[in-house]
Amino acid sequence: MESDIINWSNKEVLDLLHKEKISSIITEIIKSHDIDGQCLLSFVDRDFYDFPFDKLRLGERKRFILLVKKLQKHNRNAMFELGLCDDALSNPSTNINFLGTNLSHLSYNLHNKIPTPSDIYVRNSECVSSFTPDVKASRLKPEIWKTAIALGYVFLVTWVTAVVMVIVHDKVPDMKKYPPLPDLFLDNVPHIPWAFDMCEITGSFLMAIWLVVLFFHKHRFIILRRFFALAGTVFLLRCFTMLITSLSVPGSHLKCEPRSYPPADDLTVWGRRLRQAYDIWSGAGMSVRGVRTCGDYMFSGHTVALTLLNFFITEYTSRNLYLLHILTWVMNMFGIFFILAAHEHYSIDVFIAFYITSRLFLYYHTLSNNQALMQNDSSRTRIWFPLLSFFESEVDGIVPNEYEGPVTIVNNLRVWCVQLIADVKESSVAKIAGSKLQEGAAMGPCRSRRRDS
Repeated sequence: MESDIINWSNKEVLDLLHKEKISSIITEIIKSHDIDGQCLLSFVDRDFYDFPFDKLRLGERKRFILLVKKLQKHNRNAMFELGLCDDALSNPSTNINFLGTNLSHLSYNLHNKIPTPSDIYVRNSECVSSFTPDVKASRLKPEIWKTAIALGYVFLVTWVTAVVMVIVHDKVPDMKKYPPLPDLFLDNVPHIPWAFDMCEITGSFLMAIWLVVLFFHKHRFIILRRFFALAGTVFLLRCFTMLITSLSVPGSHLKCEPRSYPPADDLTVWGRRLRQAYDIWSGAGMSVRGVRTCGDYMFSGHTVALTLLNFFITEYTSRNLYLLHILTWVMNMFGIFFILAAHEHYSIDVFIAFYITSRLFLYYHTLSNNQALMQNDSSRTRIWFPLLSFFESEVDGIVPNEYEGPVTIVNNLRVWCVQLIADVKESSVAKIAGSKLQEGAAMGPCRSRRRDS
């Protein structure tokens, strides 16, 4: 197809578009931006959606994409000449395509046989058209029921965490026999009594910002589901680390000793422990709400909360709000400093908490944003990342940061309520109709027997 396209002028490109009956809007764009044959061959997927093609209707865009893809497919040699493809056709034994291939191809070339011509074609077909570094999701269903499951998951995990905190408090080492461990930060920074309260106030400000972002974000149920999934997973991991090893109390100002229970059977003791766990759970583990615990050192739950809130606010707000991002990072770092200044945790507790939380956040979002790359390994994904596979099954790309105004939110809520009422009425009518049909079916044999008699 048009082997000399590399030498086409803008006029010849326009002639082809007219011949293929492409939209006049597209031809005007091609003409005004002086796009010739070489420019047409260099199109990547992102170009079809960015300015000046961002206002096209779906049908116009799709027909234009199909035409350009066909041109690129039939002009591989020209694309190679322009440097848009690798040299796989001329040197198959060194076919490593850094422009468009993924790491699985790189691994294949380094550790396996020389690729066949069909392999070369498949990889070269990806050299320009398939490299899209910023692909937004094509389907974004709210799936409120999954968000409800994630909420139940985080509630369950926080309850288990509260129970574990009661258990480890009763196992805290004797402060007289086991003094605080050497710590680089705690040994050189004096204890500040009010610092821990300041940490929790900082966390409350971050939570308020996060709630505002959630309220206005168009895809609030998806990101809320992700928040619950990550928070639940990190705190579940914390339950294991708290139970495995009991560290000595980090500060001499802390009055920590195992709780003493009056003589009673095990059922009564566990009843009291569950009551204490409920107090921790209902107080969200915050000292400003009267919760005081010891032994829950590896790793810091306050650092987890601060870091998660910071990362979610940064991820799901516009990149232009850099002052907000600087503010949340400063609050995160100051919150961590206040934890250490209060001598409530060892430095290693805070470091491990920040590292685990940030890595899990990045891994989860990297995998969920690139699910198209994992289609061939979907069964393995379900085994190794069950929560990700379940919660992100209907999200196939990056969740865009789109927001709704208060009027739109109210209108959407009204439409949702009307639809819910209509669905309830429809289901009620269906049930009544079904019961009437069953009654009619039951009455039929009785009437026939009466006529026979």
